[in-house]
Amino acid sequence: MSTPFTPAEVRHAVELLASRSLIRLVTEIDDNGAIPPRRLAGTLPDLSTHQLRSASDTARTHGLIRVASGAGLELTDSGSELADLYDAMARWARRHAVPAPVCEFSRRIRHVLDLLAPSLTTEHGDGLAPLSAVTGAGAADLARPRTLLIQWLAANPQVARAFEPEPVA
Repeated sequence: MSTPFTPAEVRHAVELLASRSLIRLVTEIDDNGAIPPRRLAGTLPDLSTHQLRSASDTARTHGLIRVASGAGLELTDSGSELADLYDAMARWARRHAVPAPVCEFSRRIRHVLDLLAPSLTTEHGDGLAPLSAVTGAGAADLARPRTLLIQWLAANPQVARAFEPEPVA
């Protein structure tokens, strides 16, 4: 399975998906259900108002969350699949104690995304680059999170494509 991504698209997708505030928002809703917008700050007190607004705006723009009448912010199907992807990445990172034996969930996600990023570009011919950035015991089983990431990005191409501002008439 290969979906061509330019280096710029991969950078954009990794930066977006590795955002600590987006990871916190998506995983909190996945773990505990919808969050009423007025309770967002109390639910995620470690994030500033700016971080919360940015994360919820980004998640809505990219179709990861929606506002459900009477319930609050809830995950879309894409958001739920992203939460599953985050879980798969974190499991791999925990199993291999990276980036450290004990660290924050969002750091594990960032680390795995950074490992996978070079293998997602089209710089190496017609298909995707080989998964050569990782060596050692974890390289073989990193193929599963990579496949899940490629599938998720293929189903959500808006995440890899930077939004261009509309031209002013």
